[in-house]
Amino acid sequence: MYRPAAFDMTDETEIADFIDTAGPAHLVTLNAAGLTSSVVPLILDRETNALVGHLARANPQWKDVVAGVDALAIFPGHDAYVSPSFYPTKRETGKVVPTWNYEVVHAAGEFVVHDDVEWVTALVTRLTEQHERTRTEPWSVDDTPDGFIASMAKAIVGIEIRGVRLEGKRKLSQNRNDADIDGTIAGLERGSHDDRAVATAMRRAR
Repeated sequence: MYRPAAFDMTDETEIADFIDTAGPAHLVTLNAAGLTSSVVPLILDRETNALVGHLARANPQWKDVVAGVDALAIFPGHDAYVSPSFYPTKRETGKVVPTWNYEVVHAAGEFVVHDDVEWVTALVTRLTEQHERTRTEPWSVDDTPDGFIASMAKAIVGIEIRGVRLEGKRKLSQNRNDADIDGTIAGLERGSHDDRAVATAMRRAR
């Protein structure tokens, strides 16, 4: 990923924390028929430096991944269009152009399949606990009848991306002067939910 110094995320803990809160990733692999992508919830295991998740058994992506070619998981954050009209510099010199602000993390590594019900069941339990933990009354796999989760697990296969290399980018107008940053924040705060989220991220990045 192209990461100019002003936008580069260099703190590995910060990148890992971003993955924890980013939601599903776009998983890209090179398969026999060409590039293939699926939207997949993934957990970063910080002890093993691996991403783990699952795909539907009916999804062909896991079956014929080209050996020796890394998989890529893309974790997108919020993004927003930045109009030149947000910048005081537009009124002063006119030397401005549109751009896009965003946050994103890329994770690449070896793609491994786990066609194992016990492995998959443990993975589903971890995923559930992670995504239910903020709920007042979290749902648990233990809420299901005996044998139900094991039977459902037969319809999916586990996946792992080992030895992940993490790259993060926060493009949040760090290359603009303070007045233009303030103008962009003010402009985005009048926009959509994503626009306002980017404005919040811009404040944190200052």
